[in-house]
Amino acid sequence: MTISEFSKSQPLLLLVAGVKGAVGTTLTVAAATMRYNPEMVLPNLVTADKFPYLEPSQAIQVAGWDASEKTPLEAVKLHGVLKKDLWEPHKDELDLVQTKKPPPASLDFQGQVEQLQQDIQTFRDHYPGGRAVLINLLPACVQQDLTHCKSLSQLYSEADPTGFPDLSYTLAAILSGVPVVNFTPNEVEIPVIISEAQKRGVPMSGRDGKTGQTYLKVVLASALKARNLIVDGWYSLNILGNADGKNLMDPERAAGKLTNKTEILDEILGYNVGERYGVSSHKVQIDYYPPRGDAKEAWDVIDFLGLFGLPMSIRLNLQGRDSILAVPLVLDLGRWMVALQMAARSGLIPELGFYYKQPVGHKPPQTFQAQVAKLRELELECNQKIEADSPSTRLRTS
Repeated sequence: MTISEFSKSQPLLLLVAGVKGAVGTTLTVAAATMRYNPEMVLPNLVTADKFPYLEPSQAIQVAGWDASEKTPLEAVKLHGVLKKDLWEPHKDELDLVQTKKPPPASLDFQGQVEQLQQDIQTFRDHYPGGRAVLINLLPACVQQDLTHCKSLSQLYSEADPTGFPDLSYTLAAILSGVPVVNFTPNEVEIPVIISEAQKRGVPMSGRDGKTGQTYLKVVLASALKARNLIVDGWYSLNILGNADGKNLMDPERAAGKLTNKTEILDEILGYNVGERYGVSSHKVQIDYYPPRGDAKEAWDVIDFLGLFGLPMSIRLNLQGRDSILAVPLVLDLGRWMVALQMAARSGLIPELGFYYKQPVGHKPPQTFQAQVAKLRELELECNQKIEADSPSTRLRTS
């Protein structure tokens, strides 16, 4: 069997924490669409023409966890992201999606991890041969500082899964040999977790998917930096009316998200915006506005200085769709994780900074130009490693 034939026989299995949320249900419909009409989804994927050993229209299955009592089809209708003509052709398949309840709150951290490991094995048994990837789509939560934990036993004794469920899913995936995509602002990338992923040959990528406003912020900031135009101030307003927007009205839950959206600008530019005022003039505001639903609006006011320090400004208004922007990135990252695991990469993958507000790992690329360049380098690395290790290559060189 060639590596191409081997890959065709193994569907991509996305195990989604938060599978009945707006992004999760849109992902489920996109995966079903990929199986029958890939031309409706593939053009939106950055990875569509990458990885010759992964079929572009490779079967993608979705399973996962959610506390909602609604069926996947009912959840699709509830969120209202997609018009009926997009989900109706797949309505029978939607209710066949394998879903489980999150572990009960009565279980301690170790107990939750063990139950989730059992769930992962059940999902794998249902989709034999599938290459599983964990997709973390849980809501923003109050951060817990667990960086001091030196061992899994210490982590088991100190982590509180009721306030930080992401960690249970992440560790269960790693112990099961499943790569992790952390699309949330929640900090699961603590040293003991990273160490465990490295030992077990599991790649991790994160943190906080970069879907709309922050993506454009990176592009514009990189362009201004390339022209040596000094950013004097940047005001960003986000208006959204979905569950994510409501959740982020809690200041403690929003703290990580706001930090990720704020720090990125100074890191790109190489200086603190507003330093001449003695206080940051980079402001980010998130407002929950129910009429917007999953459609979000972002306003940016960018003040910058040119020759002789003369002021100029840019006004940017993005009217986007949260889940529609997020799902192609999730599909991309699922495919990246499979390729990276096949290429024997493990631990944090900083080269995937293109996809995240707060890229994690050693020296992740910051500017837009550097992020795109790193993606190309990573693709080449994966292709060369996998080709070198493929059965056909070994036969030719033996």
